[in-house]
Amino acid sequence: MADTRTTKPAASSREWNAHAYHKLSAPQVSWGKKVLARLHLRGHETVLDAGCGTGRLTGELLAALPSGRIVGIDLSQDMLRKAQEHLRPQLNSRVSLVACDLLDLPFGCVFDGIVSTAAFHWVLDHNLLFTNLHSLLRPGGWLEAQCGGGPNLALLRERVGALMNVRKFRAFFSGFCEPWLFQTAEEGAETLGRAGFVNVSTSVEAAPTVLDNAREYREFISNIILRRHLALLPAEDLRTAFIDKLVEQAADDTPPFFLDYWRLNLSAVAG
Repeated sequence: MADTRTTKPAASSREWNAHAYHKLSAPQVSWGKKVLARLHLRGHETVLDAGCGTGRLTGELLAALPSGRIVGIDLSQDMLRKAQEHLRPQLNSRVSLVACDLLDLPFGCVFDGIVSTAAFHWVLDHNLLFTNLHSLLRPGGWLEAQCGGGPNLALLRERVGALMNVRKFRAFFSGFCEPWLFQTAEEGAETLGRAGFVNVSTSVEAAPTVLDNAREYREFISNIILRRHLALLPAEDLRTAFIDKLVEQAADDTPPFFLDYWRLNLSAVAG
């Protein structure tokens, strides 16, 4: 069995609907596979999967490490429960799942490499994030990661910002700040350099995503993009009205139900 431990359990505000994420996260998985394709593994490394989610990519990484070891971490207990369920056929002594915060990591300098996909933009302090990750790597250890960056979701964010200022919703979003940090390639490179990484390579690429219909768009933005926003609305009718307006606007786009995703690629070595 995997070693599943808990370090500083996630607050309820940090939880996800892991069942919905597992079902809806095909775009994130497709981007993550491209990150895994950049790896040059010997097969015996010890690798940290930083923000493993429901384990869909962790399983693929495990297949590339026949004599290695993976530690998958996530802040969400529900994500880790789903990951354990998903990975059950592959679970063995080479896999650990640990609940912890990327800003408070309970490890020493034990990893040969760190992989992360679709996680870092949820961390608002990238200076501390990359300093922490650097401290986990053995000399010459590597980081291969991707997260939201640049003008990620600019159209949806503009619409959400306008909607939060509508009289019906305004009071619930008083003092609210976006829960993401989307760095440019230059900002990402500078932050990695300050943390002690060398051989840094960063880039921002478009990843336009079109969902099939209004139902899928509604589920996707509710569970994957705007869960922090919806948590501030105290009644179901308010949450429904908020999403209804965004779905209505997206239906008029060309193409309909389009999301203007942009991904920040990060590659570096521990100096």
